[in-house]
Amino acid sequence: MSAMTEAIDLSLYAKPESAGTLGMDVAVEGISCGACISRIEGAVKSLPGVTEARVNYTNRRLHVAWSDALTEPSRIFQALADNGYRGHPFVALRAEQEEAAEARHLTRCLAVAGFAAMNIMLLSVSVWSGNVTDITPETRDFFHWASALIALPAAAYAGRPFFSSAFAALRARTLNMNVPISLGVILALSMSVVETANHAEHAYYDSAIMLLFFLLVGRTLDHAMRRRTRAVAGNLAALRAETAHRFKGDELVNVPAAALKAGDRVLVRPGERVPADGEVVGGSSEIDDSLITGETARRKVANGATVYAGSLNYSGALTMRVTAAGGSSLLDDIERLLEKAASAKSRTRRLADRASAIYAPVVHTTALLTFAGWYLYGAPVHDAIITAIAVLIITCPCALALAIPAVQVVASGALFRRGIILNSGDAIERLAEADTVIFDKTGTLTLPEPRVVNAAAIDPALAQQAARLALSSRHPLAMALAREATSRVPFDGAVEEPGQGVRATIDGVEARLGSASFCGAPLQREGEAGISHIYFSCAGQHTTFAIAQRLRSDAIETVQALRDLGLDLHILSGDRDAAVRPVAEALGVPQWRGGLNPAEKIAVIDSLKAQGRRVLMVGDGLNDAPSLAAAHVSLSPISAADVTQAQADAVFLGERLGPVNDAVVIARRARRLMMQNLWLAALYNLIAVPVAIAGLVTPLIAALAMSGSSVLVTLNALRAANKSKTFPEGDPS
Repeated sequence: MSAMTEAIDLSLYAKPESAGTLGMDVAVEGISCGACISRIEGAVKSLPGVTEARVNYTNRRLHVAWSDALTEPSRIFQALADNGYRGHPFVALRAEQEEAAEARHLTRCLAVAGFAAMNIMLLSVSVWSGNVTDITPETRDFFHWASALIALPAAAYAGRPFFSSAFAALRARTLNMNVPISLGVILALSMSVVETANHAEHAYYDSAIMLLFFLLVGRTLDHAMRRRTRAVAGNLAALRAETAHRFKGDELVNVPAAALKAGDRVLVRPGERVPADGEVVGGSSEIDDSLITGETARRKVANGATVYAGSLNYSGALTMRVTAAGGSSLLDDIERLLEKAASAKSRTRRLADRASAIYAPVVHTTALLTFAGWYLYGAPVHDAIITAIAVLIITCPCALALAIPAVQVVASGALFRRGIILNSGDAIERLAEADTVIFDKTGTLTLPEPRVVNAAAIDPALAQQAARLALSSRHPLAMALAREATSRVPFDGAVEEPGQGVRATIDGVEARLGSASFCGAPLQREGEAGISHIYFSCAGQHTTFAIAQRLRSDAIETVQALRDLGLDLHILSGDRDAAVRPVAEALGVPQWRGGLNPAEKIAVIDSLKAQGRRVLMVGDGLNDAPSLAAAHVSLSPISAADVTQAQADAVFLGERLGPVNDAVVIARRARRLMMQNLWLAALYNLIAVPVAIAGLVTPLIAALAMSGSSVLVTLNALRAANKSKTFPEGDPS
């Protein structure tokens, strides 16, 4: 096989920018802290011709711009690799771009409505703060016209999300909740202009603008939570190998991974992701396929072994024969499971739309019958119209529209203070309905990174020597030991022998870290399940380090608290039974299963759902993402993969498991408040509507009553932030 240099064609990803430069977004793997930002930006900026390198820590993306002086843009990826990071060209999804544009539009509408409402309220206070008899008609008219000059253009701009939705519904010959909202705002403003022109005492500009402001607050919050899901889900493409090294005779050809077909022979080098499902036909290595199986230990592969797309190859070059590509790999199956499971979550939205379709025509019919009744009774047309508008305003679904979002806003803040960030607008209701909790083990019940568990029994100086030597190895056990190092400077001249360990000369004496045979140490008998050993030898002394994943510090207390809430608990893990059993026993969870793939986890969830259970799934691996999407509601820790976080309805921060319990408790309280608010809104309409129909309410009083009902449900919603001994305030970490 002849050697050849492979170049990546970046023409598809590079886009023209200002001043004749080209720009590209890169999804970067391995960013773990703020220090990574300066390291990455410095490495890329040092390349000749690079004019800009900017890292977005939130979504782990790097934006690079360069001029013609950068003759080989592929050097950007080499610079990342030289500093310990892997980069993949990222193409923003059109849906994500549209979501971002809509978010900016809603924010501008909210700002305009808030600014206008404050100024109009100031004008209203100026009119009514003193003795009414001291205000001349000319002064009152001036303030009313000034309010109109602010309110009309502000409403025209800030009301567009509602007006456009209402117009689209009417054009489709249907009704939604935005129709009565839009009609109420337009009629209130129109009536205010007419009353101002006729020198009347009352105008209702402030009511119309305040209505828009409150509704925009709820809509902006809901959109922000939904948009976050799309933003991180876009990084799923980074888990795929963009290109593959396919054999053509005795030569290698760099081709797009999407061009692979079953039967192709492919070379997978150390550090690269497997581009397609296949079978190893040459070489041996260690594969990290926790992406698929959830198994934390690396898997040794050789001839005849099956490997999956997205798995990471570590120690040796592999030649594989493709068995599934072109959309039929296991990673593609996971994507399809995500889409299928996520689409089943629209039930609540469909119910809300049906309720809106019923509410809207009732409101319109009531106002129309009021006008007809008063007109036929002999009232002047003007009075009949005023009474009908009062009915329309007083029945405007402001309180009803705020009943749920107001509680969501307050409850979301309470959750955030406890380290829980919502991804989904209706997650609170579904969290409150959960009666069964399914935990993944690795990274969920346990901390995501294994640690040394016998450090207290080892001489500190010796432990630090071993930890510094571990800095020169990429083996998972060595990396766990390296986390104990106080100095981050590895020993000079350290050499790693694949599959054996790493050695270096320390103070003139050779030291070794790795397997028992490599270090000449006595093999440690396996004790407690889930514990692995790594050996260190120096100057004739042998030390054994026990490595294991630890339970989260409050896992036992949290599991007991969830059990006290009446929840049924399960553990489903991709890890082997021997690793799952001790965790289940320590937590007192008798219902557990190990060695499950994503489809098997979903099958368990579906069987529970068939029994009428409402499942809360808590997991962190990509292999858990389909299960998170299939569950009634889901949570994941902040350490989870980006795609897993995208499928979770909420993400919790820190190393505590307690936020899972906090989420359920707060959600249950919030649901009670939501139901109370709905009853308050219904009671308000039951009392106010007959009074308005009877002609006993002016439009001003109707607007005040409408605002009063909104204030009432908002004040009730604030109770969702009440402190409770069940979930103490404090640092979530």
